[in-house]
Amino acid sequence: MLMLISINTIFISCITFDLHIMAYFKLQSGGRMPAIGYGTFMATELELEKSLNIALETGYRFIDTAARYNNEAVIGKVLNEWISAGKVTREELFIQTKLPCYGNRAEDVDHYIKQSLENLQLDYIDMYLIHHPIGLFKNGKSDYSEMEIDKSTDHLKIWKKMEDQVHNGRTKAIGLSNFNIKQVQRILDNCKIKPENLQNENHLYLQSPEVVEFCKNNSIIFTSYSSLGMKAFRELAGLSWKNEQLPNMLENEVLVNIAKKHGKTPAQVLLRFINQKGVSIIPKSTNPQRIVENFQIFDFKLDAGDMDALRSQDNGEGGRIVRITMIKNIADHPEYPF
Repeated sequence: MLMLISINTIFISCITFDLHIMAYFKLQSGGRMPAIGYGTFMATELELEKSLNIALETGYRFIDTAARYNNEAVIGKVLNEWISAGKVTREELFIQTKLPCYGNRAEDVDHYIKQSLENLQLDYIDMYLIHHPIGLFKNGKSDYSEMEIDKSTDHLKIWKKMEDQVHNGRTKAIGLSNFNIKQVQRILDNCKIKPENLQNENHLYLQSPEVVEFCKNNSIIFTSYSSLGMKAFRELAGLSWKNEQLPNMLENEVLVNIAKKHGKTPAQVLLRFINQKGVSIIPKSTNPQRIVENFQIFDFKLDAGDMDALRSQDNGEGGRIVRITMIKNIADHPEYPF
């Protein structure tokens, strides 16, 4: 079965294979990006090797990582094993990684994308993102909290080098992460190759409808990270929503009731809610059952009442989790986006 659905200028194609349904977004550069990917943030090498194999067996073909996650090498190992065994072709995979904050200088882009390619054991990346609009000086440090901000960050110079990576074949497409509308617009006004993806925090309590609409109007695929609330990360980092009255996302009463109505888990309904708005998702889990469940979201549809009820749970900036305040003086950076 092949179905095409128009969402402004972005198209979704849905393909059924075996017991799986996979949806894709059409890229302006000609390729296609799966509507759901497997996120790998905060996954240790040992657990990631096991869970990535489960994700690939489940049907995930979009893998999201970053130089900063320090797990590209184990991802490369697993992908190489699958490709070598003939279990998947390179063309079936969509691999996305990111230029780290400490590489946010035009002269550093070549170095970091080559390093990612080597770690991932790939000849090209499908989507390469600027991970964050702020720049840092690494100065031999491994922890962001120990790095100093680089106030000279120049997005246009960096973007020109990102465009070079497309021209030289190191990546098929390029995009952004954690950028606000003003910052994306500046690149749109001064680029030869448009950003094809914007990956930002987006979930029940931070829905950013104006950013989602901006992306649709500019043929940019919007990707949601932290789609399920990042409970483990919040607890580890001591982060909370500004509004302390907000319940843990998957325990939200409105969400739970809609999940019961459809016979689905709250996580499945939340992922479906985000995706049904034309947004791609990259949920991360190392739990085998949840990896499978997170993928099974294309066999049901939320009705207008469900969608409106879930939209009403938006808390705007009060729902934001990630502000990277662990970096000293981060708010003083001229490109701090929040």
